[in-house]
Amino acid sequence: MYAVIKTGGKQYRVSPGQKLKVEQIPADIGQEITLDQVLSVGEGDTIKVGTPYVSGAVVKATILAQGRHKKIKVFKMRRRKGYRRTQGHRQNYTELRIDAVEA
Repeated sequence: MYAVIKTGGKQYRVSPGQKLKVEQIPADIGQEITLDQVLSVGEGDTIKVGTPYVSGAVVKATILAQGRHKKIKVFKMRRRKGYRRTQGHRQNYTELRIDAVEA
């Protein structure tokens, strides 16, 4: 069984036992959370699509870690003008383990 969920402004296709990194969720490590913004649920050949969410469907997950991604460099430059700016950014993330998909 799998589900398509929405969290942090992005959509993810998840199934039980899967680990994934999503935008930061303010919760403690080891805490169980329920993601109720389920866009679709499927198993085998059958699929149930919500409008916009599937009613009664939830995905249960456990928080494994809170961390930060690798640094990316943002570089801006205008040629022949002497303008150069360098900036770094590290995005926060929450690592989840999907425990169950309930439709």
